[in-house]
Amino acid sequence: MVEKLEVATRVAFFDAHPGWTELEDRDAVRKTFIFGDFVAAWGFMSRVALAAEKADHHPEWFNVYNKVEITLTTHDAGGLSERDVALAAIIDRLAGSL
Repeated sequence: MVEKLEVATRVAFFDAHPGWTELEDRDAVRKTFIFGDFVAAWGFMSRVALAAEKADHHPEWFNVYNKVEITLTTHDAGGLSERDVALAAIIDRLAGSL
């Protein structure tokens, strides 16, 4: 069973991953990425999809043209878990490589 993040780990997450914000209505985080155009946004989504599939942890997301909004939470844990921390690190790395 996947466990929710402890307070210290949650604080460390926000220090290490700027731009991710807590949602007010549930235990999840969200970040918005803006790219030069639709193709760049779609390429980013494709890279994230491959990484998410490999990790067996899938984000919630929304895309319009060059904007990709990603929400992370672990449904099995009822909120944020280490799986979200790991996927956020991959997502940030992929966004920075474009």
